[in-house]
Amino acid sequence: MSDIAINQVLAQMRSVQALAQGQGVGYSQGADTVSGAQFSTLLTQSVADVNSAMQESKALTAAFEKGDPSVSLAEVMITAQKASIQFSGMTEVRNKLLSAYQDVMNMPV
Repeated sequence: MSDIAINQVLAQMRSVQALAQGQGVGYSQGADTVSGAQFSTLLTQSVADVNSAMQESKALTAAFEKGDPSVSLAEVMITAQKASIQFSGMTEVRNKLLSAYQDVMNMPV
């Protein structure tokens, strides 16, 4: 996973934050369903990106363990750390979403 992909994930997270704060491009009160669909797509894509990073890390680790001379230990370690950071970030997003859901459900009507 390259720095470009990480920057794309960060840009996606920033756009989700802007949408959540009502600062998104083209945001209006009547566009809530469109924003929800975009958020769903963004979240699905982010999960897919984290999954692909984890799979890439696993494949590089397996290749290194098999003795592939084209894979260095540094490359394996960097890829594993990037995947770990992405997974941790996704876990934090999930925890925040669950916390927000629980806060909404605990509000008196």
